[in-house]
Amino acid sequence: MSGVQLYISSVSASREVRSQQAEVERVLEIKRIKYKLIDVSVSEEILEEMRNRTGNPTALPPQIFNDDFYCGDYWEFYDAVENEEIDHFLKLKEKEQLDCKISTDCNENYTAKS
Repeated sequence: MSGVQLYISSVSASREVRSQQAEVERVLEIKRIKYKLIDVSVSEEILEEMRNRTGNPTALPPQIFNDDFYCGDYWEFYDAVENEEIDHFLKLKEKEQLDCKISTDCNENYTAKS
């Protein structure tokens, strides 16, 4: 995988999780940071992949990565936004000023977000 990846769940019953996911997406879109959206509700394997990558067997979305580097969860993201350190948090070498692209599956077929 390459670039920023955001693990979310499109069927979460938790209002807090849904709100956190929406906030992360909103910030990434406002900052025009290209990212890949990965929906853990698509399969148990994707959920397990996310948890293995975080090193936490009970991790819940949203979880954020850049390439193979784990950036953090929502609260770490929130702190980075508040401290104006989002580029550092996301491990961006240069700020990407590209249109956001998303995918609801775990392949490289992106669809342009309207």
